[in-house]
Amino acid sequence: MLRIGAIEAGGTKIICGIGNEYGQIERKVSFPTETPTIAMVKINEFFANEQLDALGVGTFGPIDVNKSSETYGYITTTPKPGWGNFNILAELRKTIEVPIGFDTDVNGAALAEATWGSAKGVKSCVYYTIGTGVGVGVYAEGHLIHGLLHPEAGHIPVKRHPDDKYEGFCPYHKDCLEGVAAGPAIERRYGVKGAELSVDHEAWNLVAYYIAQALTSTVLLLSPEKIILGGGVMHQEQLFPLIHEQLQQNLNGYVQHPMILENIDQYVIAPGLGDEAGLCGAIAIGLLALE
Repeated sequence: MLRIGAIEAGGTKIICGIGNEYGQIERKVSFPTETPTIAMVKINEFFANEQLDALGVGTFGPIDVNKSSETYGYITTTPKPGWGNFNILAELRKTIEVPIGFDTDVNGAALAEATWGSAKGVKSCVYYTIGTGVGVGVYAEGHLIHGLLHPEAGHIPVKRHPDDKYEGFCPYHKDCLEGVAAGPAIERRYGVKGAELSVDHEAWNLVAYYIAQALTSTVLLLSPEKIILGGGVMHQEQLFPLIHEQLQQNLNGYVQHPMILENIDQYVIAPGLGDEAGLCGAIAIGLLALE
């Protein structure tokens, strides 16, 4: 059985783990993301003396995934202090001498869900993580999608809700999807974290309004066979029926498919791997490095 190291680097915490080719996790540890210097010490401590066949890295972005680029392996224009233009891949290669796969955390989660989770058996899926930020991974025809960079649909523009006066917290775009629907947007609007709001609070209709807009664009542009919504905000399970209803209203019968018209609760779904989707994604990225 293979031993695959995995690093899921999120904006709030980093999870390191070791798993196998079946997506099974042997052990893991998590710690706050903090600065690159502190994080690299903790990562190296976790993997010290481990015999690995490969390592997979799924990280917050934006990142450079173009292997012919001079900045391949960098975290690039992130607003997270200390992490901008950080060559995380080069730092890892100083101490870990195995093939290393490198991609976004959400691309990894999409791959893991297609391999072992809710999208197993379908040819395409889109994975949204909605938490501290909003990230999107796209899996189509057996491959993760890259282009100039990688999907960054967390920053697509959304139409403002007529009752929403909050300007948005994204430092680049203010009221993009991330700026108005991610965890910090909820907290700054209402003064408390989303987990402290009641399940029938007005916040959830507002968040569902924005997420459904993004999913409407996703359905029309990519036509994926599954859309998976993960991340801390989506722990609020009351969001799913609100999103389903709003998405159907937005499409207004234009997409004539049973998954939209009749079975939308089986189309826009939670991760089959739960909160392990990101770490399993890093394992899947590590397996790609062996190919």
